[in-house]
Amino acid sequence: MTVHFVGAGPGAADLVTVRGRDLIARCPVCLHAGSLVAPEILSWCPAGARIVDTAPLDLDAIVAEMVAAHEAGLDVVRLHSGDLSVWSALAEQTRRLDALGIPYTVTPGVPSFAAAAAVLGRELTVPGLAQSVVLTRTSGRASPMPERETLAAFAASGATLAIHLSIHVIERVAEELTPFYGADCPVAVVFRATWPDERVLNGRLATIAEAVRAARLERTALILVGPALAPRDFRESALYAPDYDRRFRPGAGAAAAGSAEA
Repeated sequence: MTVHFVGAGPGAADLVTVRGRDLIARCPVCLHAGSLVAPEILSWCPAGARIVDTAPLDLDAIVAEMVAAHEAGLDVVRLHSGDLSVWSALAEQTRRLDALGIPYTVTPGVPSFAAAAAVLGRELTVPGLAQSVVLTRTSGRASPMPERETLAAFAASGATLAIHLSIHVIERVAEELTPFYGADCPVAVVFRATWPDERVLNGRLATIAEAVRAARLERTALILVGPALAPRDFRESALYAPDYDRRFRPGAGAAAAGSAEA
């Protein structure tokens, strides 16, 4: 018996990995994170599967479901939205399973920041503008932020920020970031990326809070901030330049030079 943790992606069922879909289709027990997992994904469970919405359950009750399946010799698929590497509560569950001697696997999913970037049609790392992406959040009731992990600290780098679980404090986010990026810095808020009710708000740090309040967005939205969201004058990467030598295109520089001399 194995517990299979699967990242269910940002929303759209067809963004689940093939491995994840196959695990869902063969596990007789499915634990899923409530409204964050599309109903279509649950339809892949085998006939007669035990399907449990874990939204109203505490950690003890969730682990109890896994223990019961373990004692019955039944594989479990544990679905979390997005990807399991960030804000998934994976660590606390696997710590319990390690102590109990219950084996598990982890299958990644499409993270929400990647889905939001795709919805926008944007690359978050643009030459000369930003070469780093910071995934962060603001303090919440469930998990306070470590003292040194502040928006100001990350903003000082000039990186593209993907700010999760913070739409309810959008005014504070804009206020803290403006001294570093400027009031005219582009911002995008993507609500429920890839879901049927997906919404996108584009604006600037000076205007985004008002737009969010007018749209009445209060949860399940990602905030992206940084100049890479509205790239205009930037240099192209050298990777595809005709004179750039690399492993899979050796001698490109010499060929370009020879062509110029001819």
